[in-house]
Formats: sequence, structure tokens, C-alpha cells
Amino acid sequence: MIVREYIKEFEKLGFGMFVHFGLYSEYGKGEWALHNIKDAEGIAAYEALIDQFNPAPEWAQELASTARAAGCKYITMTTRHHDGFSLYDTCGLNTYDAPHGAAGRDLVREFVDACRENGLIPFFYHTLLDWHEPTYKTDFPTYLKYLRQSVELLCTNYGKIGGIWFDGMWDRPNDNWEEDALYSMIRSHQPEAMIINNTGLGARGALGHIELDSVTFERGRPGKINLEDSPKYVASEMCQIFAEHWGYAARDFKFKSLTEIIGDYCVCRRHGANFLLNVGPMGNGLLRPLDRAMLLTLGEWAEIHKEALYLPRPSGIEVEGKEKDFLLRGDGCYYLFVHDIPTGGSINVVERFGMPDYTDKFRMEEKVKTVTWLDSGMALDFEQKDGVVTVCYDSQKYGENLVVKVAKIEI
Repeated sequence: MIVREYIKEFEKLGFGMFVHFGLYSEYGKGEWALHNIKDAEGIAAYEALIDQFNPAPEWAQELASTARAAGCKYITMTTRHHDGFSLYDTCGLNTYDAPHGAAGRDLVREFVDACRENGLIPFFYHTLLDWHEPTYKTDFPTYLKYLRQSVELLCTNYGKIGGIWFDGMWDRPNDNWEEDALYSMIRSHQPEAMIINNTGLGARGALGHIELDSVTFERGRPGKINLEDSPKYVASEMCQIFAEHWGYAARDFKFKSLTEIIGDYCVCRRHGANFLLNVGPMGNGLLRPLDRAMLLTLGEWAEIHKEALYLPRPSGIEVEGKEKDFLLRGDGCYYLFVHDIPTGGSINVVERFGMPDYTDKFRMEEKVKTVTWLDSGMALDFEQKDGVVTVCYDSQKYGENLVVKVAKIEI
């Protein structure tokens, strides 16, 4: 099996921000808004948004600084989504891009600069399908040439990038997308860029072309990837959204809880998958206040547990009788992720649902020296007998609830 070092480095990033940003952000009805407009007048009005789409000067810096505070190591941003509008200078391929609109500037350049100033790695999302470019329907081979020319601009004009994230091949599943030509072009310019092609909601975790470096789990918690028949090692990544839309939707109030988001994050780490958490900036490029607050609060949780969130890998050790709890393997240690520990306190202020089992048991032949909580450094009682380790812990003290607590096991 081929193992490429840059794929292993990608896995160490652990957590990234996904950003859906474009004309649809100005429209405020989600990233598929154009697809849902059926009359010619409405389509013309949508595409005329190019004359008012002008993000605030600080949009990219706010985005990158928020991502950094959330604990992200990379950002994947939509350079062109399905509506065909590009945030980058298409250099004469068409004029349906940010430099030819009210913005009058290359927004991908601003994004890349902000990422690098904040110590983040820029990744580029690029659509494969296109609702604006007529050759997508009328002359597919010509369209594919246009597509490759577009992606080549991203590979040559912005320095070294982390990768290209494609989406939309599922729109024409029986057509020849000339993947060999597309991926070899990318490799010629960016030999260590991750190439990812989203399999969509219907084929989560499916392997694809030999040049693809990661499988995707769109809005679905990952599991272990079967690489038995794969000629090379590939990574995995789950992409998730706070509400129901990837792009800004002004009237979408169906937000997930921070508890659910932390749970998704931990499941990703359990299976060695990266967690790609989406935001949809408003038309001015700034984040919705709730998006920003969720990210910053998630960052507070991640800061407490950062030692366990990036480099440790799946251990293969099962916790007996606990579906959610799991162990990661670190350098000379393990990390035990413990879920659903209730908050302790008076029965007059906390809810009690019976007496939970405050222990985790698992088989481990290596000699355990100490077990301590990462958040407090407090030592936990444990027993190791006949190859079985039993870790004991109390309820969380009143005044805190970390949703998932992590214990470090020194061996």
C-alpha cells in the first residue's frame, strides 16, 4: 500500500473550518438559492448581485482569526460554488467573478493572505457542476477544459496550498469527467496538495479515483474505512454545518447544540477523521453572531483538550459497555474520552436520572502508571488486574460541564 507523507500530515491537522461564501451570501437564502429560482427574471436578479456583492475590508481577517481561536488548523473556502460565480480572478475565462463586480478585488487572495498571517493552511473548494456556464449542458468536453483552466489558476496564483476540495460529480454520475487530466494537472503544480472529491450524502466514506487522498462524510459521523482493496492509504474527513444550510440563510434558526458539535468532533477523532465545521458568512463577509459565538466557545473546549485532539490516533481498544467512550493512542500514553458525566450537586439544582456507572473498563497489557484529567490534572483512581484496566471517576463538580472529559493515561 502506498503511504504518502502529506496525507499523514493532513490527518495531524485534525480540525478545519469550512466556509461557504459567494453571491448566495448576499441573497441570504442558502447556497442552492439559484437552483431554486425558476423564472428568467429571478435568475437575472440573482446574477445581478455581482453589482452589490462587496465584502467588508476585514472579512478575511475576522474569518481567519475566529478559526484560529476555535482551534482550527486549516480553512477550506468555496472559491467557486455551483452558481458559477468565482471569488478569484478568472483571468479572462469569463467576467463572472469578484474582481469584475462591486468588490473589484481578488477575494481568494485576501483569504489566503489572512490564513497565512494567522498560521492556518488554505484549502480551496471548487465546484465541478456549474449552473452558470452554458457549456456544462451544451458541450461537456469544452466545459471540462474550462474547469481545468479555472482550477489551474488556483494551483498557480496563490503559492503552496493545502489542497483542492471538489464537489458535484454526483450531478452527472454516468459521464466521463476526465479525472486523470484534472488530477494530473493539480499534481504538476501542487504535488503535495490533498485532492478530495466529495461523494455527497449518498455515498459517505466511499473510495474513488487513485489520486484522491481522503474520503468524505457529509453530515454523517465517520466510521472505520475499509482499505483492504485500496492501493494507497487515504485519510477521512467529516463536514458538518451548524444549522440546515451551508451558505448564509437569514431565516435558518435550526441550530445544533454545542453538545452535538462536540460529540461530532470527538467521533471524528475516534476514527482518525478530520472534522470540517462549516460557517456561512453574510454578504458582507462577516459571521453571523451565533456562528462566531459557537466557534469561540468550541475553541474554549478545544483549548482544554488540545493535547488529545490533533496528533493522537485511534487505539483499537474498546471500552466495555460504553458505546461512546473510547481511547486514542499518543506518544507514550493513551487518552480516554469520557462522555455523559453528569454535573453533581444538590438535588434541588441538578437533574438526576438514576445512578450511572462512574467507571470505564478496557483491556490493556501495558503497565499503567497514572490516570489524570486533562482539564484539572487531578489524579483518578484506577485498577489494573488480569489485563483489564478499570478507571473510576466522580460526577463533574457543580459549576462546570465539559460534555466530554479526557483523561491522560501514562504508561
